[in-house]
Amino acid sequence: MSKGQVTGVEDFDWAGLGKHDEVYTAEQRAEMEIAYGESVSSIAQHEVIEGTIVLKTKRELVINIGYKSEGVISISEFRYNPDLAQGDTVEVYVENPEDRTGQLVLSHQKARALTAWNKVNEALENAEIIKGFVKCRTKGGLIVDVFGIEAFLPGSQIDVKPIRDYDIYVGKTMEFKVVKINQEFKNVVVSHKALIEAELELQKKEIISKLEKGQILEGTVKNVTSYGVFIDLGGVDGLIHITDLSWGRINHPEEIVTLDQKLNVVILDFDDDKKRIALGLKQLEAHPWDSLDEGLKVGDKVKGKVVVLADYGAFIEIAPGVEGLIHVSEMSWSQHLRSAQDFLSVGDELDAEILTLDREDRKMSLGIKQLVEDPWAKVVAKYSVDSKHKATVRNFTNFGIFVELEEGIDGLIHISDLSWNKKIKHPSEFATLGQEMEVVVLEIDADNRKLSLGHKQLEENPWDVFETVFTEGSTHEATIVSKQDKGFIINTNEYGVEAFIPKNHSVKEDGSIIAIDEKLPFMIIEFNKDAKKIIASHTKTFKEEVEGEKKSASTASKGKTKSAVKNLNSSQEKSTLGDLDALAKLKQDMEKAGK
Repeated sequence: MSKGQVTGVEDFDWAGLGKHDEVYTAEQRAEMEIAYGESVSSIAQHEVIEGTIVLKTKRELVINIGYKSEGVISISEFRYNPDLAQGDTVEVYVENPEDRTGQLVLSHQKARALTAWNKVNEALENAEIIKGFVKCRTKGGLIVDVFGIEAFLPGSQIDVKPIRDYDIYVGKTMEFKVVKINQEFKNVVVSHKALIEAELELQKKEIISKLEKGQILEGTVKNVTSYGVFIDLGGVDGLIHITDLSWGRINHPEEIVTLDQKLNVVILDFDDDKKRIALGLKQLEAHPWDSLDEGLKVGDKVKGKVVVLADYGAFIEIAPGVEGLIHVSEMSWSQHLRSAQDFLSVGDELDAEILTLDREDRKMSLGIKQLVEDPWAKVVAKYSVDSKHKATVRNFTNFGIFVELEEGIDGLIHISDLSWNKKIKHPSEFATLGQEMEVVVLEIDADNRKLSLGHKQLEENPWDVFETVFTEGSTHEATIVSKQDKGFIINTNEYGVEAFIPKNHSVKEDGSIIAIDEKLPFMIIEFNKDAKKIIASHTKTFKEEVEGEKKSASTASKGKTKSAVKNLNSSQEKSTLGDLDALAKLKQDMEKAGK
């Protein structure tokens, strides 16, 4: 052995190093180590195992997993199941069997996360009912903690009836069914409504099997729309159409019912599968027409309110559910056409007279013009022939103007009675709608409610004067106002009367033709008072004979000669001397005329 080298002792007892007064033999110690090892579980880090709650406080739970020490988990990890108690078994995740302080570190949340996905898929596959904790509200629904996974609960899947306040569910533990899983994005959708529907489906089948027309049931107002009300009959929905809510007219169902209101309804109809059920509310009350006063008769006056307006008339409600129609023709004695809106408005309260009453068909016609005196009753005294009045233009026709003397009294001014001297093609050239004009009564037909009126008769007939002024051969200054196919129209500057100039009388002295707006002298060659026609000539003011007239005169002379000869030949063969003298004189006159 070299100097300084140390050799070991082969049988040195390392286990007994530092120990004094050892009371166990080696055999006894070996037995105790085996027993202790059997009493303590062998665990591995990151393992999910079951543990038992041995203590529960306000802040934490103490969990025994059979290890040499217990683990502590915050109670916040068990919010989804606040009913946990001492002795319950839970799953835990071993984060660390022993930290630096010797403490066992466990997590329930991580344990749930590792096993939750498998559980969620199993729940969907097996249609299992699971529990979840509603954590918070989000857009369109709620966030639910299910097995440690955040799942989405849509608002439409909370309950079978519409939910207006989602916040009342936050912080509650509820039962759900998994309805959809997105494997790629790990999204889970749950439903509480599905559980309710399953229960209601059983109730629904039972209710539907007992449905009968005319049956009265109690229901709850589930939804109100503009066209009707949906009623929950205990798992089965029915609709009360707006027309079946009340015998009277309503604008919106909200006037009759409110959400969640309980009321009795009657079954009116349903389809073969009983999926669409028509309900009624007004049918539970007697029809208002059945309770209408038996003494009410034609000619009676009633009070009512305008509920509907149309162009042809107005519907008047004299009692809830009892209406009468006032046709527009029964609103005024006036004859010209108007719409009901010109007389009434919705909501107006008025008095009316019953014109017809049919209780069997539940129809009634009313009138309001009958409450005032018929103006035609005194028309003869008030609008006597030749009396003058002011009237308003109401309508035009090709043959004249209809005017209104007062409400209900209309008359016609024929186109020929509008003006003495103006040639009017259409009455609208003479007046405008709404214009006030003076008229004179020409004729009255009270039985047929007709008045014949005139406007030109307010003045003397100027043609009586024109007859003395525009004598044939007289010359007057006039202005050419228009051109026509066969000549020109002129207007005499002094009297404003129009005359016609034939083409062959429109040649000026220099050979040119007269033109519009020229002022020239004209000679009257024909005046017809009855036809109100004046024919004049400019050419004759400087030329005695006008081309075209010679031919006419010669032709006329020849005609007269032939006629005379014919008459002469047809006379008796034997004539007296006096007869012969008369014939000779006639022949001389005709020859002069021919020249």
